[in-house]
Amino acid sequence: MTGLPEVGTRVSLRYRLPRGSTPPHSDVVGHLLDTGPTVRIRTRRGDVVAVAAADVLAVRVVPEVPVRTGEIRNLEHAAALGWPGTEHEWLDGWLLRFGHGATRRANSAVPLHFTSYAEIVAVADWYAARGAVPLVSVPDRLLRLPDGVHTDAENLVMAADMDALADVADAHTGMHVASRPDAEWLRLYQRDVPVDVLTAVVDGEVGFGRLDGAAVGRVAITEAPDGTRWAGVSAVHVSGDARRRGLARALCAGLIDWAEQRGAGRCYVQVVTDNPGARALYESMGFWVHHRSRYVRADELLAQK
Repeated sequence: MTGLPEVGTRVSLRYRLPRGSTPPHSDVVGHLLDTGPTVRIRTRRGDVVAVAAADVLAVRVVPEVPVRTGEIRNLEHAAALGWPGTEHEWLDGWLLRFGHGATRRANSAVPLHFTSYAEIVAVADWYAARGAVPLVSVPDRLLRLPDGVHTDAENLVMAADMDALADVADAHTGMHVASRPDAEWLRLYQRDVPVDVLTAVVDGEVGFGRLDGAAVGRVAITEAPDGTRWAGVSAVHVSGDARRRGLARALCAGLIDWAEQRGAGRCYVQVVTDNPGARALYESMGFWVHHRSRYVRADELLAQK
């Protein structure tokens, strides 16, 4: 068998068709889901192609599909509205968020349009007035970082069209989704995030799902400037003694289905780069890496000037 790269890699794979086929082989481009005796690849449309490892003729790694800067800006805009903290303010194209210091996402500024030195100064002052770290969320291409500046907590922002997730959504268990997390949801979540941070959303809708008394998750539906209604799945947690039973997948499927019924056309998740298990789960569902984001302190940006 031709050597295969690691699961999650985007490849072009040529494979042998059954004897007598014309042509005798075919090709598929997509992300590797499995490299065992049966090689499985999910295409960008969400179809899964299964090939016997012995029938693989050639494989090469291909770059991720290029994403326009405007598409990054639109997704990040919707994502910022979906996790805005308990206090937010627009500042010349930046969205500044504060949420009691709970989670980086709810306590960071996002540069969504134009950026200047004056805006970074204002960001630092805004957070200083709240006694908070002046944290900036920096998506690819939306803010140029100086050489040598320290960044933290790099995330993969993964996206999928609802059409590509149709089979996943159809497989959910009819899970109930509530508008607020109840006491049991909070107990299972096991993170000290205030309810008002969890339920905050700007011009959108948020839902909380719980499955089998062991798995919880959140989904927020918000709209990007181009009119796309995005569903952002987050806060997914499965109890330690209930893992490897497919609960995370079933939970996400229920949240995705709930969002699709409310008009969401695309879905995103944010995964830290050092969590390969989560990345593999979402890739197996049909998500692909849209862009990356990381965090940097505004005062460190100012120190580089």
